[in-house]
Amino acid sequence: MEKKKPTILVVDDEDLNLRVIEAMLLPLNYEVVLARDGEEALAKVRDISPDLVLLDIMMPKLDGFEVARRLKEGEKTKTIPVVMVTALSEVNDRVKALQAGADDFLSKPVEKTELRARVHSLLKVKAYNDHLRTYQSELETEVAKRTEQLRQAFERIKAVSLETVYRLSRAAEYRDEDTGAHLQRMSHYAAAVSRQMGLDEGMVEHILYAAPMHDVGKIGIPDHILLKPARLNLDEWEIMKQHAVIGAQILDGSDVEVIKLGEVIARTHHEKWDGSGYPEGLKGEEIPLPGRIAAISDVFDALTSKRPYKEPFSLEKSFSIIQEEQGKHFDPDVVDAFFFLKDEIIRIHEMYKDKNESLLVHMAGTNKNQDRQM
Repeated sequence: MEKKKPTILVVDDEDLNLRVIEAMLLPLNYEVVLARDGEEALAKVRDISPDLVLLDIMMPKLDGFEVARRLKEGEKTKTIPVVMVTALSEVNDRVKALQAGADDFLSKPVEKTELRARVHSLLKVKAYNDHLRTYQSELETEVAKRTEQLRQAFERIKAVSLETVYRLSRAAEYRDEDTGAHLQRMSHYAAAVSRQMGLDEGMVEHILYAAPMHDVGKIGIPDHILLKPARLNLDEWEIMKQHAVIGAQILDGSDVEVIKLGEVIARTHHEKWDGSGYPEGLKGEEIPLPGRIAAISDVFDALTSKRPYKEPFSLEKSFSIIQEEQGKHFDPDVVDAFFFLKDEIIRIHEMYKDKNESLLVHMAGTNKNQDRQM
């Protein structure tokens, strides 16, 4: 591809001066454009984006000082070298030109050798600056491209990680529930409530990943207890309650923040605000906030899901039970956040329905096995 000629804009209100400088430059294979006043000069700069401007000072309409100032203020024109071509020799005039942004000076009458040397030198500077700007732009584009690729790769890794958490956590609950999407619903409920309660997005995401591990300890509960389609006796209930301890033990000792949070949730999601929960009987704010959030999320999904010992409650009945347990089972502030998000909770419930989920039934009374999950 043929290399583009450097373009030089010559600005002077004297036609003779324009022609003299043009005659000196054309033999050097430059593209020479002429302008006869400051306004015309600025218009041509916008049109052709020259590589260099040779600028007279004393001109009508806009003088050279103002033209130089405007060029140096423009984002697209500030790197164009400006040479003041002037008969003024006073130091104050040259200082004023420098303050306006002039890069160099030529005295009238212009001497050919000096003109060519100054032009050649400044065009090299302009070419180098253009190269740097092009390189920087290409580098920024490449960095943005790589950053986006990394972001997409990270998002894929997170999606795979979350699915892995769901699938491995589901293994522990597989014998217990006919609710394949339970973990997705419960964890999204928890994430939504966490966000509503003002937790930062990093913690919200950690809770999204950690909440599915809440019942991982059920893997250590015998089938005859886990699958019993009736109320558990006292001995069976004591064994059942151990799943919180077992889950915490399984997840204990990790240096990974999500796993550490999973251990907290597994251990505390059956604690109750009034202190009547298990395994430690923690009360109020003694219960870590992630455990309080997981508790309401897990119970709500248990209420609205089919289990071996019950049919699902309607959404209306489930919300009513949650409201009744405010200040008893659940942190009052967490309940307020949950109800503030009622529409979103319903949307999550609908989005992650089990493929084989039965139609919700409307039940007037409280199921006698409700306390098994709450």
